[in-house]
Amino acid sequence: MKNQTIAPKRWWYIMPIVFITYSLAYLDRANFSFASAAGINEDLGITKGVSSLLGALFFLGYFFFQIPGAIYAERRSVKKLVFWCLILWGVCATLTGLVSNIPMLAAIRFMLGVVEAAVMPAMLIYISNWFTKSERSRANTFLILGNPVTVLWMSVVSGYLINAFGWREMFIIEGFPAVIWAVAWWFLVQDKPAQAKWLSDAEKAALQAQLQKEQENLKAVRNYAEAFKSRNVIILCAQYFAWSIGVYGFVLWLPSILRNGTQMGMVEAGWLSAVPYLAATIAMIVVSWASDKLQNRKLFVWPLLLIGALAFLGSYLVGPGNFWLSYALLVIAGAAMYAPYGPFFAIIPEMLPRNVSGGAMALINAMGALGSFLGSWVVGYLNGATGNPSASYIFMGSALLVAVWLTLIVKPAQNKQTPLPDGAKHA
Repeated sequence: MKNQTIAPKRWWYIMPIVFITYSLAYLDRANFSFASAAGINEDLGITKGVSSLLGALFFLGYFFFQIPGAIYAERRSVKKLVFWCLILWGVCATLTGLVSNIPMLAAIRFMLGVVEAAVMPAMLIYISNWFTKSERSRANTFLILGNPVTVLWMSVVSGYLINAFGWREMFIIEGFPAVIWAVAWWFLVQDKPAQAKWLSDAEKAALQAQLQKEQENLKAVRNYAEAFKSRNVIILCAQYFAWSIGVYGFVLWLPSILRNGTQMGMVEAGWLSAVPYLAATIAMIVVSWASDKLQNRKLFVWPLLLIGALAFLGSYLVGPGNFWLSYALLVIAGAAMYAPYGPFFAIIPEMLPRNVSGGAMALINAMGALGSFLGSWVVGYLNGATGNPSASYIFMGSALLVAVWLTLIVKPAQNKQTPLPDGAKHA
């Protein structure tokens, strides 16, 4: 395709920045699962019910500030917004290591969610300013790869840090990189291609022309209210809510599930927790490449979520008595749940024009945050109440089956073809 030859250096310049930024966001939200497995509950007198609520509080803060963050990023500046978010979440993450009681921990978890809320929609808007339709699934995947790749190395590093120092020192040490990276971000990032000194005028013009041409094929949407009422946006909100129940129930409680399944130390739990994310990383790269190649997004979302649901249900049927088979199914579930992120977040900019697509992505991500809140809370509660993860597997598997059905009933192509029957062909 012609537009794939526009300034290939964009990939080498922008993707490492995008990847590192989201990696650091993910580091500071997922390491709580290791503190839970390593004794924070005993040290602060946290009951199992309160522990699951504390793990989930992050997502409540994350939910409320998605859309305001997206509006600021769309209308003002991704660069300024993310710069301040990096500093604030690094500080919140470090302060988690200094807490002495439950209310302090609850407040910091909620605030961490608030300051990280804007990052995902802002970065998706940033990518849509720099990459064309035929590149977007891969670009989104490099962003979201920050999630499993971070959990991959964080699982191992956090296990060693807790083993060597303790959970407090782990939080303090892992909060510093975000603040340091904020300085690099400020000097490396430009909001729009027109501001980039490292692109030639011809490259800027060609990229802008291609992005503008793609906007012309989209049905005009006047404002956020109109976009948020569209059938597809409502379905995708519900779909991402259900999907996120499975993902975050898994992410936040995997180390605890593993330690309950067999007697192991934090270092062993760290290594075993890392394996699903290695599988997820490989799956995400392959799926995003195929999705951009075929320009069919749905085909690379629902079948993988179905595999994830079946793997969770299989893990339940195997039961806690067969640890290694159950663990292998959890690896498959983790990889299958992560693989569709790139294609999924490419659907919205191909359905809605730029003036509302960022807000719509933020709304969908906000509903994902609510699903994450519910998933992490309920999975933690079920694990504590039943003493084993069997009920959690049924809950997460069922949520993924709902997400599969909702994906199948989305019809993005109709939105695009209303004004122009000969417009873009694929969903």
